[in-house]
Amino acid sequence: MAKTTTRKVVILASGTGSLAESIIRGAGEGYEVVGIIVDRECRAMKVAEENGVACGAVIYKDYSDREVWNKDLLAAISGMNPDLVVSAGFMRIISPIVLEVYGGRIINTHPALLPSFKGAHAVRDALDAGVRVTGSTVHVVDAGVDTGAIIAQVPVPVELGDTEETLHERIKVAERELIVKVLNSSDPLAAQ
Repeated sequence: MAKTTTRKVVILASGTGSLAESIIRGAGEGYEVVGIIVDRECRAMKVAEENGVACGAVIYKDYSDREVWNKDLLAAISGMNPDLVVSAGFMRIISPIVLEVYGGRIINTHPALLPSFKGAHAVRDALDAGVRVTGSTVHVVDAGVDTGAIIAQVPVPVELGDTEETLHERIKVAERELIVKVLNSSDPLAAQ
């Protein structure tokens, strides 16, 4: 019987690290998390430490030149030698410098059913539009904003009286399960 190859995953994070934590806990035969890279001081750093995962920090505010930051981000990712990069609440647009090396191997989670409600305010935009169903999407990162090929989606109903916070919390629960399912699939870059 052939041995299963475990993919090495690097997570990019900017916040609480709750999605990164789910990805770490969901690792199995399909993947292992070899590092987390953050762009600011945040709880995701503690998540890395608590789970024995290497953590790199490329702190955006410490740079006056975005291109230099992008090059250092690429160096940090490359230093961890991943097979796949997961943008998990990473609040920066992935630059062409990084896409040139890792294009087609970076995936992102988004709190809406793309192609609807792209961008940083997807949950608020869905509520403002009055939709009854939104959800979470896992997609390939490309040069656009939330425009890459869709890998998987899960719907989340909008409940009467939902606020941006209550809806986003339910989307996060679905998002955590979806990304782990995608990463543990035989081909996480293929449509599910």
